[in-house]
Amino acid sequence: MQTYLLKYLLPSLIVIIASNITLAQPMAPLPLGADSLRQPEPSSPAVREMAPAMVPFKSELPKSDVSLPAGEAQEPAVLYTIEEIQRIGLEANGLVQAARSQINMAKAGVVAASAFLNPEVTVTAGPDSNRYSLAITGPTSMQRSVTVNQPIENPFMRSARINASEAIVDASRASFDQVRADLAAQLRVRAYELLLRQEQATIEQGIYDLLETLRNRIAANVERGEVARFELIRADTELQSAANRAQAARLTVQRARVLLLQLLAGAIPGNFQIRNSLKDPIQLPSLEELREQVPKINPDVMRLQAEQERANHRISQEKASVLPQISVLYTNYQDAQFTSNIAGASVRIPIWYRRRGEIDTAIHDSARIRETLEFRRYEISQLFEAAWQALEIAQRRVDIFEGGLIKEAENVVQVAQTAYRFGERGLIEFLDSQRIFRGIISDSMLARFELQSAAAEIDRLRAHYPKELIPE
Repeated sequence: MQTYLLKYLLPSLIVIIASNITLAQPMAPLPLGADSLRQPEPSSPAVREMAPAMVPFKSELPKSDVSLPAGEAQEPAVLYTIEEIQRIGLEANGLVQAARSQINMAKAGVVAASAFLNPEVTVTAGPDSNRYSLAITGPTSMQRSVTVNQPIENPFMRSARINASEAIVDASRASFDQVRADLAAQLRVRAYELLLRQEQATIEQGIYDLLETLRNRIAANVERGEVARFELIRADTELQSAANRAQAARLTVQRARVLLLQLLAGAIPGNFQIRNSLKDPIQLPSLEELREQVPKINPDVMRLQAEQERANHRISQEKASVLPQISVLYTNYQDAQFTSNIAGASVRIPIWYRRRGEIDTAIHDSARIRETLEFRRYEISQLFEAAWQALEIAQRRVDIFEGGLIKEAENVVQVAQTAYRFGERGLIEFLDSQRIFRGIISDSMLARFELQSAAAEIDRLRAHYPKELIPE
């Protein structure tokens, strides 16, 4: 009987004791949400050496499709800074080219306004006809008349017309600057939005990897009968939700990339990468300097100032047109007996209508532009104040997150992780701590994006962009 016990039961007892020792080993600490970019390896030998067929319901989970496409991973990405993206966009965008054409059109208008009036030449010729007999009138002949009419333009009206055309050039140039400033700001915001979406996608991918590792461990525990199958169902649900979020984040990255390429008119390859980050420093002048600077150099304000100048010159032009208009006449007449040269002048005197309607229209147009200019200058100053307040709010939010809130959220996740590892807390508490940490990280990145957006808005209002790289 003793021989039987030693031969058959002793090996079984050794195997059971070894299995209990192996299962009693604690799990390796789970990584935090922000540091879980790679899948951690389980420390338990039983889990590490378990065959794929032993993991229950593994084949029922959908595969995550959150990684980058193979084409982008194989081809080397082209790196650009945001300033380089702005330069390329300002050179390639069709709206900028159209605004530049407006300047050329306005310059052509100055050439037309500076031109002198052309003379008018009238030529008449024809034969004489006898009304009496040849004995009385003599033989018939041909007669010819050449008349030259040269208008003499009013110098005051000419000067006002040229000045008005030059003011149109200034207005077109200001509109061109406005288009460039708007596009440069949009390119900057879109570039930082792409960086934001990429970081969000990285976090979602890390969370998916973490939950996938956690689900595998729970599946192994369910297989050994240590955990109820309900925990595996809950883990599968959380993993599926994380996979959907990661997939949506990757698609959002692609959408942000397409929107940026749309502004660039496809001037750069689709697999480009941006060298900057959301933590780029903000460099702006002081508040008092900006308050004085923005209403003066804003392109929209400068455009309205040029249009008001044009309206004033138009008033001068209409008033100068009331003066008499003179034309110099010269006529050369020839027939069979005589040749005559006649010089004279033609004067058009505005007696009945003195262009009262045109003058009043120009005056009211000037008043309209002046009122629009005053309101727009005030509106620009208020837009700047709002952008500055948004900048201050975003900066305070960034300081709050970096001042200890993120660290506190990391500590909460660490505590929840440790408690879950030793069985003091359930899966729900651990996942809730992960959600809170993910929300804080997302809010932190969003605050940095809002900070960069507010700075871009301020630069747009003061027309600050790489002008030296853009030829007119």
